[in-house]
Amino acid sequence: MLYISVPLGKLVRRVSRLRGGGSALPGLVVEKIDPGFMQRTLATLPHGVAVVSGTNGKTTTTKMVVELLESQGLKVFTNRTGSNFTRGVAAALLGEVDWRGRLRADVAVLELDEAHATHFVNRVPPRYSLLLNVLRDQLDRFGEIDKTAQLLQHIADKTTGTVVLNREDPRVARIAETLTGQDVQYFGLDDSLLSTFPNDDDMRAAPGSPAPAALPHKPAADVVLRKVGPDTADFEYDGATVTTAMKLRGVYNIFNAAAALTLARSICGGGAATADHAALLTALSQVEPAFGRGESLTVDGRPLDLVLVKNPSGFRLGLKSFPAGGYATMIAINDNYADGRDMSWLWDVEFDSLRDGGVDQLTGSRAYDMALRLQYDDVRIGGVQPEIAPALAAFIRDAKGKPKRIFCTYTAMLAIRRELSKITTVEVVS
Repeated sequence: MLYISVPLGKLVRRVSRLRGGGSALPGLVVEKIDPGFMQRTLATLPHGVAVVSGTNGKTTTTKMVVELLESQGLKVFTNRTGSNFTRGVAAALLGEVDWRGRLRADVAVLELDEAHATHFVNRVPPRYSLLLNVLRDQLDRFGEIDKTAQLLQHIADKTTGTVVLNREDPRVARIAETLTGQDVQYFGLDDSLLSTFPNDDDMRAAPGSPAPAALPHKPAADVVLRKVGPDTADFEYDGATVTTAMKLRGVYNIFNAAAALTLARSICGGGAATADHAALLTALSQVEPAFGRGESLTVDGRPLDLVLVKNPSGFRLGLKSFPAGGYATMIAINDNYADGRDMSWLWDVEFDSLRDGGVDQLTGSRAYDMALRLQYDDVRIGGVQPEIAPALAAFIRDAKGKPKRIFCTYTAMLAIRRELSKITTVEVVS
């Protein structure tokens, strides 16, 4: 079957790319004709498989882990297309294996959607897993957030080596209590930063529901984020604090950098003697945002930042990543499947910081829902246009000469990127 599935999958991949088809289609084909392809191929990797999952930050964190490991001389396979379903991993493998199905890599680092990760780990138990957070996101898919926690618990249960957990998220940290044979590592925050990164219960995202029981004690973390500067961050590990420059925008990305460092150190063996930490920090300082995740563009000579928002915590931290004033602001909210159909989470975000400057444009299929939400926080609205193309054109025209920021859901971000690609004065700067 191998000699048929790989050539056929590669052929489907080539035809799909020529026709502009979806990145996961070749993976779906090879899964149907050769169900063991993915497990057989990934089993050959010397350092095994690392899975990155959680509600927020999977894409950028995975990108960081990959670049950190490459700084250590490892050849890394990852699902760079961003398709974080099982068939997306299979499709990415088809692009990397030779015609005999051989994958030349030392380790796989895979971003996986919480629900689809459970299917993946049943077939390919990972050696490492990194579990970032549990937040209200796409409740129409997952139900209550405790269900999401159960999905992450299953990933941890199937992990054969090291599980890396967010010490500051009670639902994630408590996963350690049920693990039996795995090594557990944590990443965490300095106490001075805790209010900047509230967990779901701290934000009262679900009023009336009981908060998860507190941990009996705060476990020691392998890497702790101590301080966040305008373009630097301080991390503590191995008993010392180091400062590194950061190209990534957004305080949430900096916290995920602590997670990426912890996983990279685990894969490299941990400790000062087994990793080139100067190379790790240099690599971390050079990581640029993943597509649409805090991406910075230049339009008409002024910066335009794209900020992906898909749940209360992500929107809240996105708003905190910019000064309260001085920016022209646009918000684009869609409710397509990839965004989540349930937009009630918008009512769990505080928009007080937008009150002084207002919002210049609202767009997307849920533009009027967003307008209603902002009215309750007394935020001035410049215009409401559900169609993204004319709204973006008006926003750029009317805010000429000002730095700009656009908060957008996933499919709205894709539409905005397509429209920006048509403008000759747009330059990607990070």
